[in-house]
Amino acid sequence: MNHFARTIKTLKIFSGNVIAITASTSIVIQEIPFMVNVNGQLLAQIACAGIHLEELAAGFLRSEKIISRSSDIENIRIKKNTANVILKNKKYFSELSIKNIASSGARGKTNIDSLVPLNVPGDFHVKTGVALKLMDDLLNGSALHNQTGGTHCSALAVRNKIVALREDIGRHNTIDMLGGYSLLQKINLRKAIILTTGRISSEIVYKVWNMGIPAIISHSAPTANAIELSRRANILLIGYVRHGKMNIYSQERRVII
Repeated sequence: MNHFARTIKTLKIFSGNVIAITASTSIVIQEIPFMVNVNGQLLAQIACAGIHLEELAAGFLRSEKIISRSSDIENIRIKKNTANVILKNKKYFSELSIKNIASSGARGKTNIDSLVPLNVPGDFHVKTGVALKLMDDLLNGSALHNQTGGTHCSALAVRNKIVALREDIGRHNTIDMLGGYSLLQKINLRKAIILTTGRISSEIVYKVWNMGIPAIISHSAPTANAIELSRRANILLIGYVRHGKMNIYSQERRVII
């Protein structure tokens, strides 16, 4: 067992012809407050599991449109549950209205009017067989969820292969981690795919749109607002991928049967 989860004492109830109660133990995911300081100022407090904190900090700043590339960052230092981020353009950040954010990552949409529909490469398509396999790979790779049942999981796929998989208590955090990963690793996302176990809300679509990723594939269903936003963003949205089936909600012409 890793240090992101711990074992606690529980009672288990078995229901049937005879109801039985027995002492047991359960493995549960931890939850911590993660502080993001930028140029010496507290910007956000994010509830998370304490995993991949450098990526989470960078991805959160990317989602909030505070940075757009890795070169905007002079330095990131993680000390315990705090990220201290120094930006190269210190004057720009000092002019922002700073507010403390208590969040599990559910932010965004404040800068949505500045985004334009994605210019997706004409040869970008997703085969249904690939979508099913990638979802199987995501579910099989969700080690913490399989162990605790208490996390969401998302992954970044490039060239039909998962290159990064992230788990956390908040599904928004997993997307921000992947945004931070791709930013720090300088990955080209024009033909990338986001996979996730969680429900697709408009905030998730906004984050993916802001990252420039043209496809989202989810094990769960999207909201009506998420579908509307994905159509506006020119993002392929596939949901409820399970048992060999899926629903296509937008940009269906990019799906190959």
